[in-house]
Amino acid sequence: MRVQTKAYGPLDVDERQRLDFPKGLLGFERYSGFVLIDAPQKPFLILQSLEAPDLAFVLIDPFLFRPDYTIDVGDRELASIGLARPEDALVFAIVTVPPEGGAVTANLMGPVIVNRANRKGMQAVLTDPRWQVKHDIVAELAAKKG
Repeated sequence: MRVQTKAYGPLDVDERQRLDFPKGLLGFERYSGFVLIDAPQKPFLILQSLEAPDLAFVLIDPFLFRPDYTIDVGDRELASIGLARPEDALVFAIVTVPPEGGAVTANLMGPVIVNRANRKGMQAVLTDPRWQVKHDIVAELAAKKG
């Protein structure tokens, strides 16, 4: 399938990269169709809207820099995307890259959860005080190594 993006122009992506977010993402509820594509800079990914070429999110696997990350999401919420087995879950954090420079951060309070079996996704809101909206990825990687 061909997808129009603002950052990379038109891209050909495999249909298996398509994800459905029945309730959208927080603040972007009206957009439900996305594709997950590799970003030029590893380990980042891009969640590109199929409905709005200008709408894309940079994602990262939060376990890369926070191996202690835990997600407490109710079974009812997970059932909304058909997720019954933890091994079917893919978990991502939305990354913020400030245009003026500064720390690149990840939102661990609002993880993006995808059911790999049916490719349906959702964004959860965690109440655990350890997880904030802005976690400095580089600082946390350095702390993990130290």
